[in-house]
Amino acid sequence: MAAHDSLVTLLGFSADPDQLRHLRVLPARSAQFAPWPQWAHPDLVEAYRTLGIHEPYTHQVAAADLAHAGTHVVLATGTASGKSLAYQLPALDAVHRSELRTAAHPGRLHDDGAVVLYLSPTKALAADQLAAIRALRLPTVRAETYDGDTEQSARRWIREHANVVLANPDMLHFGILPNHAWWSSFFRRLRFVVIDEAHSYRGVFGSHVANLLRRLRRICQHYGSAPTFIGASATSGDPEASMGRLVGAEVCAVTGDGSPHGATEVAFWEPALTEAKGENGAPQRRTAIAETADLLANLVSARVRTIAFIKSRRGAESISSIAQRLLDDVDPSLPGRVAAYRSGYLPEERRELERRLRSGELLGVASTSALELGIDISGLDAVLVAGWPGTRASFFQQIGRAGRSGQEALAAFVASDDPLDTYFVNHPEAIFDTSIEATVLDPSNPYVLGPHLCAAAAEKPIGPADLALFGPAAEGLLAQLEAQGYLRRRPSGWFWTHPESAAAMVSLRADGGGPVSIIEAETGLLLGSMDSPQTHYQAHEGAIYVHQGASYLVRELNEAEHCVVVERVNPDYYTTARDITTVEVISELRAEQWGPVGVHFGEVRVTTQVVSFQRKALVSNEVLGEEPLDLGARDLFTKAVWLTVPAPTIASGGLLEAQFPGALHAAEHAAIGLLPLVAASDRWDVGGVSTALHADTEQPTIFVYDGHPGGAGFAERGYERVREWLTATREAIEGCECEAGCPSCVQSPKCGNKNNPLDKAGAVSLLGTILAHSRRPESSAQAAPAAG
Repeated sequence: MAAHDSLVTLLGFSADPDQLRHLRVLPARSAQFAPWPQWAHPDLVEAYRTLGIHEPYTHQVAAADLAHAGTHVVLATGTASGKSLAYQLPALDAVHRSELRTAAHPGRLHDDGAVVLYLSPTKALAADQLAAIRALRLPTVRAETYDGDTEQSARRWIREHANVVLANPDMLHFGILPNHAWWSSFFRRLRFVVIDEAHSYRGVFGSHVANLLRRLRRICQHYGSAPTFIGASATSGDPEASMGRLVGAEVCAVTGDGSPHGATEVAFWEPALTEAKGENGAPQRRTAIAETADLLANLVSARVRTIAFIKSRRGAESISSIAQRLLDDVDPSLPGRVAAYRSGYLPEERRELERRLRSGELLGVASTSALELGIDISGLDAVLVAGWPGTRASFFQQIGRAGRSGQEALAAFVASDDPLDTYFVNHPEAIFDTSIEATVLDPSNPYVLGPHLCAAAAEKPIGPADLALFGPAAEGLLAQLEAQGYLRRRPSGWFWTHPESAAAMVSLRADGGGPVSIIEAETGLLLGSMDSPQTHYQAHEGAIYVHQGASYLVRELNEAEHCVVVERVNPDYYTTARDITTVEVISELRAEQWGPVGVHFGEVRVTTQVVSFQRKALVSNEVLGEEPLDLGARDLFTKAVWLTVPAPTIASGGLLEAQFPGALHAAEHAAIGLLPLVAASDRWDVGGVSTALHADTEQPTIFVYDGHPGGAGFAERGYERVREWLTATREAIEGCECEAGCPSCVQSPKCGNKNNPLDKAGAVSLLGTILAHSRRPESSAQAAPAAG
């Protein structure tokens, strides 16, 4: 109990101690060293020793040895485990030896050498790696970043002279592969491709990058090279298979972690129920944002260097601004030492925040996952995680940010109003005693693969020998693209014959529409950007947009001009959008029968229209008002998992027919919230619909679908692990302390039906009935043919 008391005191928890649901101490880990590899050049070893690295860790040597031998490898270890050295060692060794040979034989052809391509999901991470490489002070290594910020005047020099190029997938897609002839010398000499933070390439983004890497391998083959791929990843499930799917080749995984780490005390905290009532009289918890802002202020006032992670941009801004106001009452010098950090900031803003965080000038930062990645920020004492970050891998990556120098650390998970958060604070074993999720991606998604085939054909006509590289779906898609006029078939293969850029058909990070600019009305200043699919939900007229602690009211959403016009305001509320959704079954791909209960997976069309938005109080979540919106409907062709339960079966669990809609609706909401337990998804990656009589199934039905064109693999993972998923969903609903349902169990923040009807007890009964039928003979499983 003493440990609980000390933790409560440090964090400043003053409410009911029962809110501290669990305390887990992750033990300290001592270092395990290995000798430097014999193949490592003495100059490189000495350069590391100059930086204070006298012996590498065991996992660094294991990964470096495999890469040096030409084996594709992924190193999947914890935060701050020194993954950089593992790929720098073989890559820079090859570059250094190549340059020494060239210097010794001036007449040698320039193409007889070695170069390295480093890819990271963010510019900040590439900038960090550049600084780390330059710190080695090897005169033979000419490392440069090549991204959207690179001056045009520098680009030719980098192509022709740099031997380590640090880029991101976007620049590889738009700038390098379409102009591969300019890069011919580089591609001929390419020995290593480093893929940093490989676990971040999941879902649709991961599927895009997987096809991008296949295009890269194809161009390398064209110029006669076969580079070795080295992946660096956070701890994840089956990294060997995930990395193999990403690069399209067999990969060897190194997962043992020889780096030291201080003990970390992890608290699981559930905010208390308040007296405020939400929709339909449901009790309201104090928000994770308000709770985390309190904790951040307490820690900063105690001079504890802290990062608070939250998934949303608005959440990061709100935590920062609330903490600043609280600190101003304690010490006027402290508010300036707290800031928000997120995507959408201008590059110079992000660089300045990173500098202040490294220097210790910032004591507290509220961040989205942008700082989860391996930016070199050491000396942090505490991490706050506001709401479940989406995956166990992300959770451990985030709490691993504290204790990076080996010191003891503190972490706290603050549950938000979400069924999955409710489940985890009551079942911490589901985090600590369960394997990490595998990264989910699907390179064969036709909505992803098709545009990449066009881009590949523009780079170099696609011949029959290329088909195996892009997978079994490629040939059929090529015929479809030919019929649609995108490609032309010739005896030697498929050609892109249009004058416009094929690369422009592909949006790596968004689902169409491109970025939308956020512009301040009074000054005309560009505040930031937002992906187009987000605008109906976050940038509709009347929405509150937050940037660097300042709040702005959206005055106009101009979709034709891709801009949002905002004006500065100071509200005490935030906004959430509501939508109405219908689902049409197109084809069933897989199915199994649990007696009368059907479990299905297939292709669907989802029609969604954002119809209104609510204003909610920042601190209490209380609904202050609702206004209608006049926005167009959007169709989404995707994949879904759905459950069909005949009415007599539902009634056998004791429910009356009048209770069916509420029970189905509540079960659907909770199931959406719990899907990330079995799939590496975020709640906002998926959607759902329930109905007491669906037109296609002619039965009571619950749908859960991927929120991305063509699917992202999340619904399919739910289908494959449906028993575990539904069991956890039922336990989460039962484990919530509310009486009739609340946002922590069965209410949804984006429900188009205003969370009505909802029947918490009915959902428990319904899920119990479904699971009671889940034991079935194996012969009942079936696969349905895909629609032609």
